[in-house]
Amino acid sequence: MSSIKKILIPFDFSEASVNALEYVINFVGPDRSIAILAMYVGAMPISTSEEESLKEDFSNVVKSIDKKLKLPPEFQTATGKMTSTILSAQSENNADLIMMGTMGDKITDEAITNTSRLVLDAKCPVISIPYGCRIKEPKDIALVMGGEKIDDKKVLETLLDVARTFNSRVHVLTIYKESIYDEESVAESTEDSLEYYLEHFYLEHTFNKNQDVEEGIFNYINEKQIDLLAILPRNHAQNSTPSEGRLTKLLTLHSEIPVLALD
Repeated sequence: MSSIKKILIPFDFSEASVNALEYVINFVGPDRSIAILAMYVGAMPISTSEEESLKEDFSNVVKSIDKKLKLPPEFQTATGKMTSTILSAQSENNADLIMMGTMGDKITDEAITNTSRLVLDAKCPVISIPYGCRIKEPKDIALVMGGEKIDDKKVLETLLDVARTFNSRVHVLTIYKESIYDEESVAESTEDSLEYYLEHFYLEHTFNKNQDVEEGIFNYINEKQIDLLAILPRNHAQNSTPSEGRLTKLLTLHSEIPVLALD
């Protein structure tokens, strides 16, 4: 049984959000009792008539997707800044997971979108869904890890939940830049916990050398035909020095498959 009971999806009727909604509905499927809460955030106060019109438009979008669900998606509106409002709504509604669409930005390394900002600030798991990605079940998942130990092994619970739901194969990938890398030492410190916490879904731990970590990750995704990329954002590290989240931001911007940021 899934521990995911409610998914929050920011929804503004853009192509990216409609694509994300279709992905979420497919993710939930017809047999799972998972609530979907779509949240429209406006910069200015929304009148009652405007809210009713938005609800009707949302209902029409759901109908156009034409997929059966156990629980009909709920639609709410709110006023405020996108990131802080969505994060407050996640806490207030006890959402277990945020799933958010993004157009990304494959050209620049410096842009920050609403989605990448939310991923960096969120204190719960977030799946960013790039516009144009295939709407399919995640059968092959790649978890990207560095040489560090997992600070809190509970962060793998959402990944395990997804793997159980879709009977996924979980590949673990470590990209390193150094000419000499002690794979055995890293493997010894993580292998037991990976096998324990990821159960029989854990498939392999691959070590690849590449001076460009992002390039190494995307090469692996293409080689293994990965459906979902899972990352452990270092900007939330508890037992080591947090980073500014540059890799997390880049992967959210550039990935052509959904990215699950675990927290």
